Amino acid sequence: MSVIKPHQYYHKEEIEKQANDLLRRMQETPKFSPRWPLDVTRVADFLDLAVVWDSIPPENGEPISARILPLERLIEINEDILNLSEGYAASTIAHEIGHWVLHVDQDKADCLVEQMELGLLDNELTVEPSLCRHTSVGLNKSSVNNQIDWREWQAQYFASCLLMPRHILEKKRVGRDLTNWRHLYAMADEIGVTISNLTNRLQNLGWIHIPEGSRQIYLGSAAPSRKKSKEIGVGLESDRSSFTELPILGFNEYGVNNNHHCDRTDFSVF
Repeated sequence: MSVIKPHQYYHKEEIEKQANDLLRRMQETPKFSPRWPLDVTRVADFLDLAVVWDSIPPENGEPISARILPLERLIEINEDILNLSEGYAASTIAHEIGHWVLHVDQDKADCLVEQMELGLLDNELTVEPSLCRHTSVGLNKSSVNNQIDWREWQAQYFASCLLMPRHILEKKRVGRDLTNWRHLYAMADEIGVTISNLTNRLQNLGWIHIPEGSRQIYLGSAAPSRKKSKEIGVGLESDRSSFTELPILGFNEYGVNNNHHCDRTDFSVF
């Protein structure tokens, strides 16, 4: 039995809108008002999803870093993978939240749970699929070739929008040179993501371009003006705590125009 929605193609704008809608709903609930770096366990808590660290066995010989169990409303992180950085762990949890928002038929899952509680279904009912995340092969939009790949790409794009909404990137890039690796590392640290997450997001927005196999960064066609940043006069070093009080902006201010399958690590989202 599956609680996964039929395959659906989402435009980037729709995925970003859903991530922004989630942040807005959290903003409207003072207890869950988002702060950056974003604590994704609070996002999971807002959605009534538990996050636990547990041992997850390999699948087909490949290690699994995380999975989501829809009926249990549970995200499991593999405690056997000891080298997960804070930024990668955040991306992993956000990725599973992306599956929950975009791909899980939540009404059907809740209905099945209610029927089991009433004794109308076997409590040992196996629901396929659980969603998991492999730690190996990467994936970008140009390489997706089946429904599973598309779901993985969609979930990771959702994660990037959730962790790095446009208004936060706009604040963090002020006074910085987006073609300077040192500045980008500082931004990634303040936002709480990996440098790979950040550069993929900035390239996807058209703010920067990094040719394949190169370390050279070029400004993209949609890059915010560095001149404007310098005129504002904000220096490179910024007080992390000062950004934690930033409100979530409205929809337009975000810059958006108003069954067992596996997730792979470190996806590009071009």
